Amino acid sequence: MTSITSNFKSSRIEIVDALRGFAIMSIMLLHNVEHFEYYNFPEFFPEWLKATDKIVWDTMFFLFGGKSYAIFALLFGFSYYIQNDNQAKKGKDFRGRFFWRMLLLLIFGIVNTAFYQGDILTLYAFLGLLLIPATNWSTKSVFITAVILILQPLEWARCIYYVVNPDYVSAPNLSESYYQSIGFYMKNGSFSDYVVGNLTLGKVASLLWSWENGRFFQAPALFMFGMLLGREKLFITTERSIQFWKKVLRYSVTLFIPLYFLKTYMADIIIRPTLSNRLVIIFASWSNVAFMLVLVATFMLVYQKESMNKFLIKLIPFGKMSLTNYIMQSMIGAFIYYRYGLGLFEYTGATFCLMIGFCLFIIQLSFCKWWLKTHRYGPLEYLWHKATWLSMTNAK
Repeated sequence: MTSITSNFKSSRIEIVDALRGFAIMSIMLLHNVEHFEYYNFPEFFPEWLKATDKIVWDTMFFLFGGKSYAIFALLFGFSYYIQNDNQAKKGKDFRGRFFWRMLLLLIFGIVNTAFYQGDILTLYAFLGLLLIPATNWSTKSVFITAVILILQPLEWARCIYYVVNPDYVSAPNLSESYYQSIGFYMKNGSFSDYVVGNLTLGKVASLLWSWENGRFFQAPALFMFGMLLGREKLFITTERSIQFWKKVLRYSVTLFIPLYFLKTYMADIIIRPTLSNRLVIIFASWSNVAFMLVLVATFMLVYQKESMNKFLIKLIPFGKMSLTNYIMQSMIGAFIYYRYGLGLFEYTGATFCLMIGFCLFIIQLSFCKWWLKTHRYGPLEYLWHKATWLSMTNAK
């Protein structure tokens, strides 16, 4: 029993941190390509570069758009399981401490929002609380709840209502007006204008967009699936887990193809925009989750191969400092692209931005390796850890 537990711990740290590092890396590359949500496409570029930019843009969004955050959400739930399980073995209830931990994450999210209005930490801080009541549910109950959430029940209810009321025309998404308002300070604002705008208009726009696109249901579902992966110990390198991930890869590829087709061509299949727009949200959510599983399963299987493992383990330091890296990339990226900084959004397309993203990744990875030589945690991870156990110094 001791050897199995030890193997689980080391395997979990290596694989999960490497996978988390992959997710954070891909998020950073995607954010760079889109100028950290300051969309601009230089018109003075030669046609060949515009064509290259389109290829890079489409490829990056196909691979990582909506998928990298889904990986992050899956691992969020898995991390909760590990923390809760560790405390349960000591006879301690982690749920109250987790509530406090989410309040701390909310603070980190607010800081990150000041630089980048598309921050995801604040959303996770709120939705992560749903894991508290699910902690002691049976595996079957958690699985059924996660499936119901991932199916996007609210969107299906809307679709049924639209079918029953064929003359109904839905109003434009509320987030659109907020994003239009954001454009004013993005174009002409000072640093203080950006901070105030991001914390007010930007935060509301981001949360509304997440609500309108099913993230309020998708994220907690993935949290719960991640928790179940922990319960079933499917990140251990065993024959059982390898067979599991092989099945996941087969099924997710099979599901992704028709789901992607439906998402892409739904507007042509169903002409009525009020109905087709809701169905696009459903199938986009499902196709993103399916492709996310393709990425995760592929990563898990490739990680077992010695020829590839030596490359993937280099992501471990990046994953161990995921919170630090996520907020650092917002600060650096905003300065590079926004008008109060270098303002490179006007002069760079997707191709140049991808190169910048890779350079930033190498710099951040080098910093992570250097920092972790003498520290157990990253800078922000250390603050989060110390604050989490502020009044429970003996619970470590």
